[in-house]
Amino acid sequence: MLDHDRAALTVLFLGGTGTISASCVRLAVAQGFRVSVLNRGANRSGRELPADVEWLTGDVTDDASLVAAIGDRSFDAVVNFLSYDEDDVGRMVALFSGRTRQYVHISSGSIYAKPVLITPITESTPTAPNPPLPYATAKWRAEQALARAHREQCFPVTVIRPSHTYDDANPPLPGGWSVVDRIARGEEVAVHGDGTSLWTLTHAEDFAQGLVGLLGSERAIGETFHITGDDVLTWDQIHTLFARALGVEPRIVHVPSEFYPVVAPEWFWSGEFVGDLGHSAVFDNAKIRRFVPGFAPKLTFERAVLRMLDWRAAHPELARGDAATAEVLERVVDAYHAARQAFADRAPGATSPAPAAAVAS
Repeated sequence: MLDHDRAALTVLFLGGTGTISASCVRLAVAQGFRVSVLNRGANRSGRELPADVEWLTGDVTDDASLVAAIGDRSFDAVVNFLSYDEDDVGRMVALFSGRTRQYVHISSGSIYAKPVLITPITESTPTAPNPPLPYATAKWRAEQALARAHREQCFPVTVIRPSHTYDDANPPLPGGWSVVDRIARGEEVAVHGDGTSLWTLTHAEDFAQGLVGLLGSERAIGETFHITGDDVLTWDQIHTLFARALGVEPRIVHVPSEFYPVVAPEWFWSGEFVGDLGHSAVFDNAKIRRFVPGFAPKLTFERAVLRMLDWRAAHPELARGDAATAEVLERVVDAYHAARQAFADRAPGATSPAPAAAVAS
């Protein structure tokens, strides 16, 4: 059985240097697992991994490259952070059937049907395609394919649904470091809705406790888990905590979630606002705690903000915004003020709106 000797587990991570995966690799090594990481060989994230990690170079989207990298080896567990859709699932099932005793698929908490009608969200909350968010729809279809593979072929899958997971190098703001830069300069930042919807944030180190705790668990085969923290904040609070840590007052303007696809249809986050971020998301962690009794998220977002800003100071070449995102953020704020002005101009007897600094909440 898998559970008998967890310290001797051989684990292959597909990916391993990303926001979520790097913390999982570090913890797996710390617990004595023999860890291999397969990616294309370039780690530009600034996330360091332990020296004990075995590096395999291959492209997970290329079957020949993947097979060349792993040869005829088998692993106790394979954790795939990179698979995206139903086609990926078919390839992974064909490749790893008979070569692993546990295949861990990283799905997404965004596949829960929106709006969620009963909270908190559990693993039995209905899931559905998410038309405004193609990423979520692809992840949903991938889960359906894996369920069939488990049912029809006994493929040993465990499905994990992270929600909004971040680490020190990746702030959980739509727009990332570009938003932090804007806050630091004392500029206005747009927040969707009225800023009071509830959102769950999870640091990757806390997520890793749950995922690594499931590795080698025979009971987890065929099961689905979401792994999230217990830190629930409003979007106004999230932005305000960054501002206060930077020593500035937040200048927030509220825009409808539906505003983003109109003003910036090309921006990845625009679909997120409509399909996911614009809805409250609070999760029940009872199931992961039953399977991993030691799961206990420790890092509050209020503390994590300080760590992120320390990382930013230590990695200025990596922790900076990009011009394209900065342009979108400015475009959204400008469009918000233009819309206010247009409404004021059309309202009978209305006076001109107050200056931007006065209307910012």
